[in-house]
Amino acid sequence: MSRRRGVSERAAGLKADCASCFGLCCVALPFAKSADFAVDKAAGEPCRNLLDDFRCGVHADLRGLGFRGCTVFDCFGAGQKVSQETFAGRDWRADPGVARRMFAVFPVMRQLHELLWYLDEAAALPAAGPVRAELRRAYADVDRLTRRDPAGLAELDVPAVRAEANALLLRASELARAAVPGRRADRRGADLIGARLKGADLRGANLRGAYLIGADLRGADLRSADLIGADLRDADLRGADLTGCLFLVRAQLDSARGDAATRLPSTVERPAHW
Repeated sequence: MSRRRGVSERAAGLKADCASCFGLCCVALPFAKSADFAVDKAAGEPCRNLLDDFRCGVHADLRGLGFRGCTVFDCFGAGQKVSQETFAGRDWRADPGVARRMFAVFPVMRQLHELLWYLDEAAALPAAGPVRAELRRAYADVDRLTRRDPAGLAELDVPAVRAEANALLLRASELARAAVPGRRADRRGADLIGARLKGADLRGANLRGAYLIGADLRGADLRSADLIGADLRDADLRGADLTGCLFLVRAQLDSARGDAATRLPSTVERPAHW
């Protein structure tokens, strides 16, 4: 697999490799008929578009057929990890006895891999020196958890693991954003749905977990803003500057709208549909 620009070789292993996965995101997870999904599907039920070789039969036109939600999902490499390592290549179709356990473990692994991505990015921040050793230890600890057997993964207290890691990620974020001059907005978890933020100065802002669904961010200055967990569905990022944004992932961009003038961090690629 190719390595993302500006991302460590270690984090490159956290990129989804669908060819090495048994279509787990198309089976294990539920979805409801909505603007993001054309049909209802229960957890553990294979998507009607899943082929015998675990490829998606409509991958080339997911958006056009009403499966936009599939285009913005990222397992951070959890799919191939569960398929090839946790279950040693045992196929849930050929070996139905592993199906229930495999589907239960996949969401757990996905959360752990997402944490690994953020911890790796945080440790690479130049300003994270005071907490870099702690971040690396946290990465190693979470990585060890991903190597547990299915029973060990199923019994994990994932919220506790996330809470401990998030405290470190927030500290790294604060150190990085401290270099931004002037007052830095704190809109953590804020309801900014449909907000008119065209041309807004959001440099170094704390937008962790903010709801920016449908927000007008055209030409906004989001340099060095913390966007971990921010909901950018249908947000208008045309002409916005997201250079140096913290914890921005491709799935967030895939769910938003942008154009050739949108400036992005080196760690993420420009969505093809922009």
